[in-house]
Amino acid sequence: MTSSTAPMSVVSVFQGFIAHQKEKPLATTFNLRHDLEALFSTEVFNNLILTFVDSAAFSASLGKEFAAVEAIAGISACRRLRSCLNFSLGQFFMTLAELLYAFDTAIGERWYALANRVLQSELKDTKVLSFLLQGERKDFYIDLVGQLTESNPHAIYPTSCFRESAGFVESTADDQTVEAVVSTSTFTTVKIVDNTLNVENLLLRNIYISHGRCVCLIDQNVEQYYGERLEHYFAHHNIPLQKQVHRAMEVDKGIYTVEKMLGEFKQLGVSRNEPVLLVGGGVLADTGGLACALYHRNTPYVMLSTSIVAGVDAGPSPRTCCDGFGYKNLFGAYHPPILSITDRFFFSTLREGWLRHGIIEIIKMAVVKDLELFEYLEAAGPRLISTRFGTIDTQGDDTIDPLSQKILGGAIRSYVAAEYNNLYETHQCRPHAYGHTWSPGFEIEAGLLHGHAVAIGMGFGAYLSYRMSWISEAECHRIMKLISSFGLSLWHDVLNNKETLWASQQKIFQKRGQNLVAPLPKGKIGQCGYLNELSQQTLFQAIDEYASLCASYPRGGWGIEPHCSDVGLEDPSTVGQPLSSPLLSEQENSLEALSLA
Repeated sequence: MTSSTAPMSVVSVFQGFIAHQKEKPLATTFNLRHDLEALFSTEVFNNLILTFVDSAAFSASLGKEFAAVEAIAGISACRRLRSCLNFSLGQFFMTLAELLYAFDTAIGERWYALANRVLQSELKDTKVLSFLLQGERKDFYIDLVGQLTESNPHAIYPTSCFRESAGFVESTADDQTVEAVVSTSTFTTVKIVDNTLNVENLLLRNIYISHGRCVCLIDQNVEQYYGERLEHYFAHHNIPLQKQVHRAMEVDKGIYTVEKMLGEFKQLGVSRNEPVLLVGGGVLADTGGLACALYHRNTPYVMLSTSIVAGVDAGPSPRTCCDGFGYKNLFGAYHPPILSITDRFFFSTLREGWLRHGIIEIIKMAVVKDLELFEYLEAAGPRLISTRFGTIDTQGDDTIDPLSQKILGGAIRSYVAAEYNNLYETHQCRPHAYGHTWSPGFEIEAGLLHGHAVAIGMGFGAYLSYRMSWISEAECHRIMKLISSFGLSLWHDVLNNKETLWASQQKIFQKRGQNLVAPLPKGKIGQCGYLNELSQQTLFQAIDEYASLCASYPRGGWGIEPHCSDVGLEDPSTVGQPLSSPLLSEQENSLEALSLA
């Protein structure tokens, strides 16, 4: 390659640069252009740039290097800087400061000061490469551009610094048959952050200041509580905010909502590398994420989650979607956010019913992936709900705050590890689908909150595991007891409509490539196995047995406020979802064909 230094680990180069900075700190004068020209002319700084360009940004080894020196907070910046030649000077120095801060806070603060100086100057939008081509190393970088165009186009002309693709072909001698293989790599960051909208928290500011504005989609309910704070945050940092408010109930999760968002993106002229900010819960994460996936086929977005479901599941999920023709999540795309933020202080304004149904997504991961997380949930119990994850009414309770942070962190780590190991659902061994095999069939019919429907599916799944001797009777009851302790449902009379569950199982069988692959706890709590065959007779018999078991639980196994209507939401079983206008003109028989696609 082009580097003038012998191959070294990426981290070693950064550490050497920081040591050089301590010995010869960055000199500044009143002439910013002069300062930057002097900086870009040095050997040590050019070696740093070449290290970014040469780095294996998507490799596991890079992450291990950063983890070994406890600088994980700098991995994302390093990966983005692989495309640094295409950055504006403002974006470049802000990202570089983020990286250096992960290694040395004092050095990082000095570089943040330089970044802010650049962002306030007329040079902020000048591209790094353009600046270099005006400097004394112009000839070197002209040659480098030629090499990178052939060998590493992602480094010089990236569409997105968060993705890269590769492929190869084989063809017959006459080229009448061509076989191709394509691969794609992407990366994302998930953070648990308190008080994101505090003006002293610079996370969002540092993302959007170099873009010159923030285009934001916000949930209508969230807007009522936090709209003014959001406006104040961006106004304080002198970043224009272009906010689009959307109603985001379950009944709004249709293609018409996505179409509206796409129209707004077009009207606002959202560019292909400009991250849209989504602020809301699971429905906004699904629909807004899908709109970003469709717009320019790849528009980045930042997800600021305001609910439990979004914070530990839908927010960091790469699966964006909307409902259609009476089927949940019929339309969708795999498009992860570039950054997902879970801020528990948004939970303080949630109704208990909304909070409760989101907790099942944490219990789900605990049962099939993480015994320690399960034990944390047992220790915290309903206090998670009454204190809104340690954000209110915590007087005299010193344990709920650290427990809340451990629970959120463990849930997200387990979920992301499972989800991103199978980004495009190319196989169906998906532990995070626990509880989601039969529940899609009865959730809408019963008007249930998603979390209560999943809870029923999980309780029934735990019973099936016990019935097959995959777990002990004690472990089955331990799982069901934890679900019930949070006021979540184990039972609903919709299960008496056994044909509904059988129909759901048949649809899931089609969706999962002619396999059932129902994830269930197996071996012990915290481990997962997959049930692939379950006859109609066995299913119906198990439902009857499960009904008897649930009768011994508090409330007869029923949850507290299990229905959408119980917590002030429209009942999806009684409110129809309109189709987009182009589909209204289609013949009725085409709808059935599409629903089976």
